[in-house]
Amino acid sequence: MSRLGPIRWLIAVPMVILALATIYPLLFTANVAMKTRREYVLDRFSLASALRWDNLSTAWNSVGMGRYFLNSVIVVACAVALLLLIGSMAGFALAQVRFRGSSALYLVCLAALFIPFQVIMVPLARIMADGGLIDTYPGLILAYVAQFLPFTVFLMTSYYRAVPTELVDAARIDGNTLYGVYRRIMLPMGAPALLSVGILDALFCWNDVLISLLMMPSADHRTLMVGITSLRGQYSADIPTFAAGVLIAGLPVLVTYLFLQRQIADGVTAGATKG
Repeated sequence: MSRLGPIRWLIAVPMVILALATIYPLLFTANVAMKTRREYVLDRFSLASALRWDNLSTAWNSVGMGRYFLNSVIVVACAVALLLLIGSMAGFALAQVRFRGSSALYLVCLAALFIPFQVIMVPLARIMADGGLIDTYPGLILAYVAQFLPFTVFLMTSYYRAVPTELVDAARIDGNTLYGVYRRIMLPMGAPALLSVGILDALFCWNDVLISLLMMPSADHRTLMVGITSLRGQYSADIPTFAAGVLIAGLPVLVTYLFLQRQIADGVTAGATKG
């Protein structure tokens, strides 16, 4: 036990520092959001003298953040649903269905993970504009699906490859079609991975600014993260109001992680150990 003590400290101290470095920006933002403009100008690092919720209501009502919030919920929900549906089907096909070119198709999905969005940004915008999808919900949803589908396919393929092929063969012998195997066996077995990937995809889509700004240029269709930028422009000198808007946008992500952290860890661990 005496030998394990220093080792534990060597592990615990960096983890504590990392945790503090992660938590501090959130605490700083929440503290600034509770300040008046005068308090922030005099000392931005001091604690707020009182809990003031006026900045939150101002940030919510001044630039229509309620509309931006609804836009984000609609787009993220539809995009994640499509990502999970297509990604789970593709993962099952690449992992368990033998067909010509499956290995090459899987390598293409892996290669797509290394392509930055900035490389395909202009062609994607041109295709969306030609199809009349700019400044529409379907346009942004399809853009999110195109951007994050390789990641979803990669994780679901890695997870489904751990499923014994004998299980799939037995289901086919019992008379199930490929769709039946997917719906009755693969979909329930992949629930941990689907939950994990779905949460990660939702966070990616929710936190996105560049794709949303490109696909939704008008003010009425902006997502929440893009709406915060307009709040920064309108209240460039009122940092507490801007911090309140950032806090509002970050709360759904924080709540999601607090309530689903065990599911996220279990899903990632299951995919890692089985893959």
